[in-house]
Amino acid sequence: MAILKVPISQEDHIQGSPHSLITLVEYGDYECPFCGLAYPAVKQLQRHFQEKLRVVFRNFPLSEIHPLADIAAETAEFAASKGKFWEMHDLLYEHQNQLSAPFLLELAESLNLSSLDLELAIKAHAFQPKIKSDFLGGVRSGVNGTPTFYINESRYDGSYETEDLIKAIDEVFAKNSL
Repeated sequence: MAILKVPISQEDHIQGSPHSLITLVEYGDYECPFCGLAYPAVKQLQRHFQEKLRVVFRNFPLSEIHPLADIAAETAEFAASKGKFWEMHDLLYEHQNQLSAPFLLELAESLNLSSLDLELAIKAHAFQPKIKSDFLGGVRSGVNGTPTFYINESRYDGSYETEDLIKAIDEVFAKNSL
């Protein structure tokens, strides 16, 4: 079983308490249709487990097959630099079928972020070091596609259906309570 090689740190995008019993790490690509299908399942997990679950998102853009994956990740990182990562993350997945360079600028404006600053950041590849760091950490951890999930540092290779993820997390809870 593959293990998460890069520990969770302040550099990560985290929702939930650091004291949560379970941490779900996702390596994702904003243009990946499978990540788009997994997105609502992760949201349901957060509602189901509430404070017991902490969610971490790391970039893993598969730019060879998803041409907008890199600039979508840069858009999310730009929003993160302004304290709005999760809002942009959600918008990117909720409007995945509309992704285009002009639409990314519109999303920035919808969050009251400067589309000009975003455009300049993308042209300068200002957030590529963070994205590359996430990607290389994923490679070290055995990520070979998206989405890839880790539950408490162990790779989860089951389906992205909500019920299957709940069952896998419940099994981890049961092991931790012994």
